[in-house]
This record gives sequence, C-alpha cells and structure tokens, in this order.
Amino acid sequence: MTQRSPFSDTATAAAAWARFRRIMRWMFLVTMTTVIGALTVLYKQEGMVSPHFYIAVAIGVSFAMLLMSALMGLVFLSSGSGHDEDVTAPLEDDQDLRR
Repeated sequence: MTQRSPFSDTATAAAAWARFRRIMRWMFLVTMTTVIGALTVLYKQEGMVSPHFYIAVAIGVSFAMLLMSALMGLVFLSSGSGHDEDVTAPLEDDQDLRR
C-alpha cells in the first residue's frame, strides 16, 4: 500500500514550492551576474568578435546554470519536504525476487 505524499498537505506543498521559487530567483540573479561577467571578460580578451559568439556564450552559460539550479532546487524540494523519506522498497516483502 502506498503511503500518503507530503505534498498532499497544501501547507507543506506551498512552503516547499515557495522555497523552490526563492532559490530560483536567487540563482537567476547569480546567473545574470555570471553571464555579464563572462561576456565582459571575453570582450576584454578577444575584442569585438561576431555578435553571434556573444549571443551563443550568453545563451549557453544561462541555460547550463539555470538547468543545474532547477535540478538542484528540485532535489532540495524533495528532501526538504520529507518526500524522500516517503519512498518504500517495493520488493521488500517479495522473497522470490530478492534471490
């Protein structure tokens, strides 16, 4: 029998999602600061190259950092809400499958 998810409680779910959104807002600011810093360093070292180069760098760095932030945020969301403790081993009771 499956146990009740911690996200079934609306207060717990709302608090967990609010924390996730707060983490993502901060990471968006960190990402934009990093992108601006990276573009500044590239411009000082390379000078004016094709604008497509700077666009590609900005999109690549932004996408990578925001994707990693979202995935880590979801890990924190799952762990912080107690959702990870809710997982049970489905084969725990089946002796034939454990051999």
